[in-house]
Amino acid sequence: MTQIPPNHIDKIQLWLRKYSSKKIHLTFWMTFLLITTSGKASDFEMNSAMQKAYSEILKMKIANGRSILAHDKSVNGVNIYLNSYADLIELMITEDKFLYEKFINHQDERIDLIENLDKKSPYFRFLLAELHLHSAFVKLKFGHETKGSWEIIKAYKLLDANAKEFPNFLPNQKSLGLLHILIGSTPENYQWVIKLIGLKGNIKLGLSELQNVIHKDSVFKEEAQFLDYVVHAYILKFNPKKLNEFQQFISQHQDNLLFQFFGVTTFMKEGKSEIAFNILENRPESNEYLSFPFLEYLKADILLQKGQYQLASKGFQSFLAHYKGFNFVKDTYYKIFLSYWLNNEDAKGRVFLEKVKLVGENIVEADKAATKFAENFLALNPKKPISQKVLMKARLACDGGFYDKALMILEKYSESNFEQIQDRMEFNYRKGRIFQLSNNILQAIPFYERAIVLSAQQIVSFGASSALQLGYIYQAKGEKLKAKSYFEKAISYKKHEYKNSIDNKAKAALNELGY
Repeated sequence: MTQIPPNHIDKIQLWLRKYSSKKIHLTFWMTFLLITTSGKASDFEMNSAMQKAYSEILKMKIANGRSILAHDKSVNGVNIYLNSYADLIELMITEDKFLYEKFINHQDERIDLIENLDKKSPYFRFLLAELHLHSAFVKLKFGHETKGSWEIIKAYKLLDANAKEFPNFLPNQKSLGLLHILIGSTPENYQWVIKLIGLKGNIKLGLSELQNVIHKDSVFKEEAQFLDYVVHAYILKFNPKKLNEFQQFISQHQDNLLFQFFGVTTFMKEGKSEIAFNILENRPESNEYLSFPFLEYLKADILLQKGQYQLASKGFQSFLAHYKGFNFVKDTYYKIFLSYWLNNEDAKGRVFLEKVKLVGENIVEADKAATKFAENFLALNPKKPISQKVLMKARLACDGGFYDKALMILEKYSESNFEQIQDRMEFNYRKGRIFQLSNNILQAIPFYERAIVLSAQQIVSFGASSALQLGYIYQAKGEKLKAKSYFEKAISYKKHEYKNSIDNKAKAALNELGY
């Protein structure tokens, strides 16, 4: 492994904390990496029992999968891997700290077991890499960012070495392709770090590797296709055709709770919450599936977007009653506050906003944003002007894809109705976004441009977000130089709450343009 000078260690750890943890954490749902197939060596045998266990685990029927694995008494690397895989899914959903400690101990034992198997098999490094990836995602989920990121580096090294020895081994192309995409979207100011520690990223190469698996191996086609969709959801962009293909993919897997969950989160992210709501209403439900209270949180989130505040509040509180984890707790209390506040029940809402400071963790972006909102709201002005309720209602409706409703909320207002410059920035950004998403591009552009002008010297995200969207607009129009200038401008904003995600998207877009 590359030797790292001692004076670079602190800088590398800074990169790992500020970039890798969020990037890789978001991609846990991408990396149910990965399934082994039948190998010639008995050490790595995907027999019919292992295939059934894998299928059950992938559907989130964890108990069924574990029961099948328990009946297999052979020393089989696939069995070891699938047990790790089952633990990974359970921990990512339950966030059980006791099970986390057990997992860390078991993972060391599993790695030792794999290392005693056939080192000449292409599955040897592949499965070791998968175990390190599982450890990475769990550690990142539980807030151990640097440790988790070093696990990613170990996995990359194993996959890279395996690719050199077994260049035609398709499972490796799928896993390594995903990492190539993730690393390739690293912002420019961190490129020196990934080069120093020996990582190589390339978005086009990674996509090509995934497509290679999709078109050349029927066994891995479905999983590679799933990963390709996740990459487009979280790093690149969905065009209408690909999003329609994705919707068909989800509808073809009605019994797979993992795929259904990913369908919900993706369509919400794409501003199509009505489709997401329908998926939730028709999701598979039985005792065979792992308990998944977070789905109730998502349903309540859509009700909030729709303006059904009482139902949303009940849904969020039901989620908290059944959820035992620590992420999204602050965000949930914040959204219960919104449910009351936007329904003009300010005093009731304030009680829940006060709890944001006392419960949960500040690991995920949503909880950090909730904490920041609560601190500002409670400290600066307990009685916010009605104009801010207007902006919040419009934002929520727009986020859900309810554009007519969002435009109706804002149509009575102009920039002059808002006293604070931050509210004026948001008004312009929000109106530009509504017009853009409604395909009224010419109407959107001046609002984005005005938001950028107002955002000079500001540390909020509306200027960067507006620049990013103008980049996308000019990219679609084929005006590459204008698109390039706006993507670079989006990256140029030094401090704001969504800097990592906006920088990642702008970087990926510049890669697509060939810059």
